Amino acid sequence: MHDIWNPWHGCIKISEGCDNCYMYHLDAKYGKSGREIYKTGNNFDYPLHKNRKGQYKIKSGEMIRVCMTSDFFLEEADDWREDAWRIMESRQDIIFFLLTKRPKRVFEHLPKNYGEQPGQWNMDNIFFNVTCENQRRADERIPILKTLPFKHKGVLCAPLLGPIDFGVELDDGQINQVICGGENYDGSRLCHFDWVKNLRHQCEKNEVTFAFIETGTYFVKDDKMYRINKKKVQSIMAHRSKMSFAGKEHEFKLKDQLGLEISRDELYRPQYKENCRQCGSRIICNGCSDCGRC
Repeated sequence: MHDIWNPWHGCIKISEGCDNCYMYHLDAKYGKSGREIYKTGNNFDYPLHKNRKGQYKIKSGEMIRVCMTSDFFLEEADDWREDAWRIMESRQDIIFFLLTKRPKRVFEHLPKNYGEQPGQWNMDNIFFNVTCENQRRADERIPILKTLPFKHKGVLCAPLLGPIDFGVELDDGQINQVICGGENYDGSRLCHFDWVKNLRHQCEKNEVTFAFIETGTYFVKDDKMYRINKKKVQSIMAHRSKMSFAGKEHEFKLKDQLGLEISRDELYRPQYKENCRQCGSRIICNGCSDCGRC
């Protein structure tokens, strides 16, 4: 997809949310093992790709999701990460959505030239997120998230496997966004609407953006279980629930190749089409990429 950059592929399962990993499921369909980890070839420098006119394919202001078929802080990727950091530094005009289940490894693997001194990269174009699929992982990962030197932070509760109470973690404004969704593919576990409503309530109370993106295959509402196989229908049902909430806006200070801040008027503006109107992800979406699949 247009808004995904996978500099490497493959991962090692480390927690409950990994049990029915969609990447393992999709690789198995092609006779491959999701445990096979490798650096992608022509895609490694995808954010630097240009069109025939010499223009970047990814426009200034777009948001790119990183390592959606792996984990950016995977130990097996340690030899490749610094090059990936350099690519993100060279494109300070776009937003990189980083997600990990390994926040304990982050501090020791920050970019070598990170810093707050003049001329050093402050990573203002990085939107850093941790996955918290249940209370145990929220208690483990969010405190670490809040110690890390990123200006923009979020939490992904997907697959949502149980109720989560953030306690006071949302109170100080460090966390800008929470995303949640149910589980899909082989072995999908239940997602309860009451869990979703509770997350929405906590986010609304603290003006944190909340996105309910999909129900998952098995969704429980009012003590009745629904089986929803198609992801598009799951997204529509999430949208119709009216659970998503736009919290306090947080701005990314994006810079051009000369290091000058780019005004909002010069940045990419998401385009939305007919099918976008009922999509659960619209509140956090980069917009339609005209891929033709809809």
